[in-house]
Amino acid sequence: MSQIENLWSRRLARDLKCLLLLCALMCFVPLLDLSPYTLGILIVGFYFALMALAWNLLAGFTGQFSMAPAAFAMIGGYFTALLNFHLGATLWIGIPAAIIGSALLGFLLGATVLRLKGPYLSLTTLAFAEIARVFIGNSHEFTRGDQGLNVPTLMDDRIAYYYFFLALVILMGSLIFLLMRSKYGGYLLAIRDDADAAESRGIPVVRFKLLAFTISSAMCGFAGCMYGTFSQLVSPEMGLLQQTGLIISMVVIGGIGSITGPVLGALLVYLSSEWLRDIGNIQLIVFALLVMIFARFFRTGLWGIFLEIYARLKSKKHN
Repeated sequence: MSQIENLWSRRLARDLKCLLLLCALMCFVPLLDLSPYTLGILIVGFYFALMALAWNLLAGFTGQFSMAPAAFAMIGGYFTALLNFHLGATLWIGIPAAIIGSALLGFLLGATVLRLKGPYLSLTTLAFAEIARVFIGNSHEFTRGDQGLNVPTLMDDRIAYYYFFLALVILMGSLIFLLMRSKYGGYLLAIRDDADAAESRGIPVVRFKLLAFTISSAMCGFAGCMYGTFSQLVSPEMGLLQQTGLIISMVVIGGIGSITGPVLGALLVYLSSEWLRDIGNIQLIVFALLVMIFARFFRTGLWGIFLEIYARLKSKKHN
């Protein structure tokens, strides 16, 4: 293993340890005797953390800017809901179907658009997201349109759901860690840094872009399916562009290209958005300004700021 690979491996391991530490601290939150409403907000925050992790795999580790994470979450939720509504399928059938169906759609879309570069990829995935949302919203006989569809729940206790979603965050973060620590993760990073140079060295760029896009789509579909079982309802609102913007802001503010950053950003941004809900749409302006500030002055996000502080403290200690 080269010195650079060893450094990346150590950094990734530290990243995962911090995620596990954050989740361990979150285990004690229900002991504060929170209201069901507050627990619900935290659970939805974990849902967005799953989405942020999935989108970061594509944008942060592969360099592909998709505008469709919320659309794939909506699609995953509808796979489960439609199977239950029309065929009476249980969640044990609906959940795997949501993952496989989202992955298949992601594969088909990725095979179509991943040869595009720059803004064309973003515009194409944006068009797909809007088409999917409008189609679901207008297919009243099949999807019940804007009324949405009911979804069976996995459990009735909110505290149980809290720990379940927390476990899902740990699981998804660990899976991304294992992928990025493998040689395939090295290929994804090489594509992100310089796709032309990676291709010149024999890396099948389009194939690995497609792999990342498919995995990210499946993760988003799974997150949407799990959210549906918690809220017991899926609707076209899940696929709104505003939801995707929120996910992107979470990753940028938390720290793109890391594992802990997107989770930290998701929790902070979503909880803040709930606190700012009473003051209306000004919350969108606040997050837009924060994204601009972080993108300009703090490109590594809160996670990068933490690493810089940690490095300085460690340097002072040795001196």
